[in-house]
Amino acid sequence: MSSTLGVARPDQADYMLRAAAGEAGRAYKQWLLDLMNVQEGHAVLDVGCGPGTDLPALAERVGDGGTVIGVDRDQDMLAQARACTAGLRRVEIREGDAHALPVAAGTMDRAKIDRVLMHVAEPADVLAQLHRATRPGARIGLAEPDWDTLIVDAEDLGTSRAFTRYTTAEVVRHATVGRSLARLAERAGFRVEAVHATAPVFRDVHEADHTLGLGRNLQKAIDEGHIDRVRGRDWFAGLSQGPFYASFTLVSVVCSR
Repeated sequence: MSSTLGVARPDQADYMLRAAAGEAGRAYKQWLLDLMNVQEGHAVLDVGCGPGTDLPALAERVGDGGTVIGVDRDQDMLAQARACTAGLRRVEIREGDAHALPVAAGTMDRAKIDRVLMHVAEPADVLAQLHRATRPGARIGLAEPDWDTLIVDAEDLGTSRAFTRYTTAEVVRHATVGRSLARLAERAGFRVEAVHATAPVFRDVHEADHTLGLGRNLQKAIDEGHIDRVRGRDWFAGLSQGPFYASFTLVSVVCSR
């Protein structure tokens, strides 16, 4: 496993698609879509739609009379989302920032934002944009990790804890936004209807390395002086020796306007 230490970040679209295709990804997405109660004829907004992972499922639910709008600011993501939905006439792909959504006020029946708030400049401002874009009675689905709850089993518990601290403090902009979703949603003017937490479990060290960035983020932590080089490399090498376990908490919230 040492050959993956410090590798570059994987292709972002591939990363998102693999995360969504896993058992944990499918489960929380299904819960979110079911409670959003997307129906035929609805106008649905997917903020930070990425490569279009969820757009076909949303399009199926809105039927021929509805509209699904996917918004992203990344050109590669937009291109892949357009390719993913090329045969779906009721899907629109729009370039735009989550802080200034390219939709008219009060026009969306449903909206979702999935693992995006942890990266934006101001999560509260993005939720205010969602409130502006949605109609009274709309339902909104939110999902974000809480990276403070990341745990990686290893005999060297101190380095495991140091890795989590580094991930929370240095790697992810808003690493604990998952636990704050309900509070932030209420402050934005939404009514929280349901809160759901899951703990995706990784038993395969290579899948965990890809999804959680074990090798690439450990190398950064070593380079920046947060983790001792020898101790960090020993910790990383030991992860592939014997049964492996890692997990974190993913929080999903469904609210109404």
